[in-house]
Formats: sequence, structure tokens, C-alpha cells
Amino acid sequence: MTLEVVGRRTGRVTRFPLGMADWMGDWYLVSMLGNDCNWVRNVRAAGGLATIRHRHARACRLIEIPVAERAPILRRYLQKVPGARPHLPVDPHAPLAEFEAIAARYPAFRVEDAVTPPRTVKEIAT
Repeated sequence: MTLEVVGRRTGRVTRFPLGMADWMGDWYLVSMLGNDCNWVRNVRAAGGLATIRHRHARACRLIEIPVAERAPILRRYLQKVPGARPHLPVDPHAPLAEFEAIAARYPAFRVEDAVTPPRTVKEIAT
């Protein structure tokens, strides 16, 4: 799938290919490159508003998961998204305690439907 989010500096839509994982009936995105990843910074600057493209475009809101709740999501993501394995220093079948130890370094976002389409950075600021 592709995540589209307004660039925090340019105000233009940027696209990022990402993997999603399901957990407890919801879908999640995880930054396998950590907090300093551009898509994470852009999502935070856009207030979580983005578009997901997988066959068709879907406006969504990405809700950042608190560090204390990320461990099971990180484990599921690692099990479902093979491309993440070289980036997260934990075995996909490790105990939750090992995921808790790294949770602060890897943001996770729950994907929710958005009522309104993503706005530009200028619109958010006003």
C-alpha cells in the first residue's frame, strides 16, 4: 500500500510505500526506521490526516499509539511485514518483553477513517 501525506515543509503530497498489519480488528502502520522517518514527521505535522492507496484512495486519520501499548502491535507487524525484519532488532516470535524494550524507538499508528480529506500544512496552521 502507499501512504500519501502532506509534506511538512513543502505543503505538497508525498508518497511512501509501507506495509500494514492487522491486530485486534484494526490496521496499523509502524515506522521500521524509527521516529526520525520523514513519513512519521509529516503525519505528526498533518495532525494524523493522510490518504492510503490500496486499489483505491481512502482518507484516513493515523492515531499514534502510546509507547506502553505498542509491544503487541510491533510483534504483529514484524510477523506480517517481512521487509521490517532487518530493521527491528527483535525476533518476530520473541516474548512481548523484548518488544517493550524497543517500543519507544518505533512509532505505531492505528488507521482510522477520516471524515474530511487531508489538508495542506497551510490550512492546518490557520
